[in-house]
Amino acid sequence: MSVLKKGIAIIIGSFLLGIGINGFIVPYHLLDGGMVGIGLIMKYIWGYKVGLTIIILSVPIYLMAWIYYRSYFFNSLHGMLVSAFVIDLLGPLRYSFHLPPLYSALLGGLLVGTGVGLMLRFETSTGGTDLIAQLLTQWISLNVGILIFLIDTVIIMIGGFVFSKEILLYSIITISAVGFATSSMTLKGKEVIQ
Repeated sequence: MSVLKKGIAIIIGSFLLGIGINGFIVPYHLLDGGMVGIGLIMKYIWGYKVGLTIIILSVPIYLMAWIYYRSYFFNSLHGMLVSAFVIDLLGPLRYSFHLPPLYSALLGGLLVGTGVGLMLRFETSTGGTDLIAQLLTQWISLNVGILIFLIDTVIIMIGGFVFSKEILLYSIITISAVGFATSSMTLKGKEVIQ
């Protein structure tokens, strides 16, 4: 696989994530799963930058990848760094779109899931729980999108204790859309990922 194709996938995937998060998820204080979800929770409570939080929280996961699966470490490090940078770069999009919460949850989830799925198809990822899901596919024969969905659900449930039931409901819609889009993008690409 060419470095150029992987680089293009990282850039396009990162922009899809950045647009989905900042344009549609953040305006309604919705949650996503994974490191992004944890970063969003920290943003909503303490005002931290989502991308920077993702980088800091991903350090232990990357240490695990360095020890057990160096190819995953190298294949996802640049994806995580670029996507975290783009998420913070596109922060001003928070006030650009004005959709009802349901449409915002769906569209934001589809954009994020498509971005993640595109990166996974080209043997890279945003790191974090995406990296954990990729590692788990070595031992569990589940689609990586399904594993990401399960991990995301746990994070959303944790966020549900902090935020309102309405936000929890819309966030479940968001991660469902993320899981659907990621699974759709990786079904034909499973042979590429493994």
